[in-house]
Amino acid sequence: MKTNKKDNRRQFLKNASLSVLSVAALPTVLKAMSSTKDDSTPDSSKLLCDKSTEDAFGTGPFYSAGAPTLQNNLLAGSNEVGTRLTISGMVYNLVCSEFIPNTVLDIWQANDAGAYDNSGFTLRGKTTSNSQGFYVFETIKPGWYLNGANYRPSHIHFQITPPNFPTLVTQLYFDGDPYISIDQAASITSGQFDATHRIIPLTTNTAGEFEGTWDIVINGDGEPIGTNNIYLDKGMIYSAGPNPFSDRVVIKYGVFKKAKVSLFVYDLQGKIVANIDEQLLDPQKYEVIWEPDSKLPSGHYFIALKINDMQVHYLKVIRQK
Repeated sequence: MKTNKKDNRRQFLKNASLSVLSVAALPTVLKAMSSTKDDSTPDSSKLLCDKSTEDAFGTGPFYSAGAPTLQNNLLAGSNEVGTRLTISGMVYNLVCSEFIPNTVLDIWQANDAGAYDNSGFTLRGKTTSNSQGFYVFETIKPGWYLNGANYRPSHIHFQITPPNFPTLVTQLYFDGDPYISIDQAASITSGQFDATHRIIPLTTNTAGEFEGTWDIVINGDGEPIGTNNIYLDKGMIYSAGPNPFSDRVVIKYGVFKKAKVSLFVYDLQGKIVANIDEQLLDPQKYEVIWEPDSKLPSGHYFIALKINDMQVHYLKVIRQK
C-alpha cells in the first residue's frame, strides 16, 4: 500500500465543505432509517429501517423453481446480448446496524429483448449474502415487454429468504425508466407495495457498464455491524476509483467528528483482504491510495469505512488485472 505522505499519509482536500453531502450517495438503508419516537433526538433503541416491500405483481407468471447457484457471480453469461449491469448491496434486518449473512437471493429476469427463458435457466440463478451481509451479481439490463397495452419498465425479480424467516417476493426497478409512471406496480408510492425504495439509480463505470446498489431490509436474525445507532453524522466514502481498477485505487472519504477511523477491504466471502489504515482522525476530508498485493485475484471487493468500530459506509470496487 502506498499513500500520500502529507498529513500522515493523507492529503486534506482544501476548500471543500463537509456540510454539503449528497444523501443519495449513502446506502439505501441509511436513507430509509426512521425512529418510532416523535422527537428531534433519535433514541438508538428505537431506530428501525423501513422494510423492503413486496411487489404488487408478486412472483409473476415467469418464475421457475430450482434455479442453479450462480457461478462467478454471473446471472448473465459473458456472451449474453445487452448492456452489462452489476447489482450489489447488503442485506440488513429491521435494526439499521445489523446485517444478515447467508440470505438466499433467487433472481430471474427478461433478456435484452424482453423475453424470459421458460424452458431453461438462462438469466435465472441463486446467490447468497456472505458473512458480512454483502451480495453481488453481474447481469445485463433487462429489456421492456408488453403487459396488456403498456410496456413494463425494466425490472429484476427476487425471492429473498433469510435463514429461518419468511421469503420476500419483490422486483427491482431503475431510475429514469420511461414506463415506471404508467406501470401498475412500479408507480405505487405508499402502502404495502410501495416501490419507492426499489427504484434505484444506475451509474456507468469506466468500462461503460452499469452499476447499481440496492440494500435489502428484511426480517431476520442479524449480526451487529457495531452499535445500534447509525446516524449520518459520522463519515462516508465519497469515491473510490478508478473503478474497475488494476493496480491502485484512490479512496476519498470524510470524517465528521474526531474518532478512531478504519478502512477495510472485504472479498466476496466476507474475508478481510486489506486493512488500509486505522487511527484517530480529526474531522476533515481525506484521501488514501490502496495498492493491493499483485497476488490478489480479479473480482469484486467492498471497501468499508468504520468509525469507532462501527461500519457506517461502503463502496464496491472491481479489480481487473
